[in-house]
Formats: sequence, structure tokens, C-alpha cells
Amino acid sequence: MEFKSIIYEKAEGIAKITFNKPEKLNAADVTFLQELKAALEDAEKDENVKVVVITGSGRAFSAGMDLSMFKEGVSAYEFSKIMELGHQVTRFIETMSKPVIAAVNGYALGGGCEISLACDITIAADTASFGQPEINLAFYPSWGGTQRLTRLIGYKKAKELILLGDRISAEEAYRLGIVNAVVPADKLMEKAMEYAKKLASKSPVALKVAKRLVNSALETDLEAGLRMEVMQSALFPATEDFNEGLKAFFEKRQPSFKGK
Repeated sequence: MEFKSIIYEKAEGIAKITFNKPEKLNAADVTFLQELKAALEDAEKDENVKVVVITGSGRAFSAGMDLSMFKEGVSAYEFSKIMELGHQVTRFIETMSKPVIAAVNGYALGGGCEISLACDITIAADTASFGQPEINLAFYPSWGGTQRLTRLIGYKKAKELILLGDRISAEEAYRLGIVNAVVPADKLMEKAMEYAKKLASKSPVALKVAKRLVNSALETDLEAGLRMEVMQSALFPATEDFNEGLKAFFEKRQPSFKGK
């Protein structure tokens, strides 16, 4: 697939997706979402890719939906299909087997904020800002924001951000638990790649299961989650990676995992 709205690169086990519509603050239209989905699906299928990094070009990570799509009006059917596509993308990020890092370089607003919420780890430049301003357009966060933000920061604070539609700084996002780290803007990609390389050195098998179990903790009760931990653990003694990890530990060397 030829990409026009994103840049898709792969090297050293890391897939990097850069939103590339800086003149529109990387606002997402249908083509943008389709390309992002295609790149993510390719990264998921590629056994050489261990981790995905998503970032933006210019002043924004993504300012959300490209509202110019609706300048001449939009039917209920067309609108719902765009919302569904946004859900497909964010859910894929959340459930794909490989870790996804958001390197938020600037504005992460609306759908842009929701994409970052779906990522496993979010690192923000100190100049970044976050927000769900949809309420100011008589709408609401519709790519998972009402659900993920509430689970992440709690009922009351999520309502404050969603109902008021205000932006918050990267430091405030860090305080609330929306981001994992805040770094100087000129160190953002260095820090993101540091995380990515560390993740790429881990066992893909273990990363996949650990991610799935943590995700399930938001969707099931404690007893069921604990049972899932035990059930999944029974699979590991038969994997090459688990045995390589043990062998490397006792031989006092770095393990070499193959994802098997």
C-alpha cells in the first residue's frame, strides 16, 4: 500500500509510524485512518517487528478528526462508518500482540488523544498538550475516549476533562497517569527509541501474554483474572523463549529470544 498521510518505516525490530499531515496538524480523515490501520496490520504480521512507535510530524501528534470532511454536511450512515473506523484502529492498537509506544510531540487532541490512550506506553514532549475538546463542537469523544479515559484516570476526572473540553499540559497528563514520562522536546524520539529497543529485547511470547493479561484486568473480575494468569503460565515451559531465559540466567548472559 502506498502511504500519503503517514510515513511507515521498519528497522532493527521497530516499526515507526509518523503521522505526516503537518499542515493540518495531522488531523485524521478516512485515508489517514485506513493507512494507519494498514501499517499496524503489517507490523502485527511481520515477525521481524517486535514493537511499534507512533509519533507525529510538525507541531502536532494529531489534532483529531479532520473536520473538513463534514464541511458540506454528512449523513448518519457516513458519520457512523468513520466513527467505526476510528474504533477499529484504536482497538487494534490496544489488542495487537506487540507493544505500541506513543511518542507525543505536540497537540494530542480529540481522536489524537484517543489514539495515545490506546497505546501501551505514552511518552510526551514537555511541549505536548492533551485534551478531549469534542464537547465544544456539541459532540463527545467517540474513538474510545469515554471508556479508556475513565478506566485510566477515574470517573470524576474523566468527566471533568470530557465535559469541560479543556486542554491539559504534558506535566498534568503525567500527574493523572495519562502518560508514562515527560521529556524535553528534543529528547522525545531518543527516549521513545530507548523504550522501544528495551521492549524489542524481550520475549515476544511473554510480551504478548503479559499485554493480554493486563488488558483483561480492566474487563474482568479479580478471581477470573487470577485464574487466567495460572492457565497462561502452564503454556510457558514448552516455549523456547522461556527455556532460553532460564538458561541465560544460570549462564549469566543476555538471552536471545526468538518468539517461539
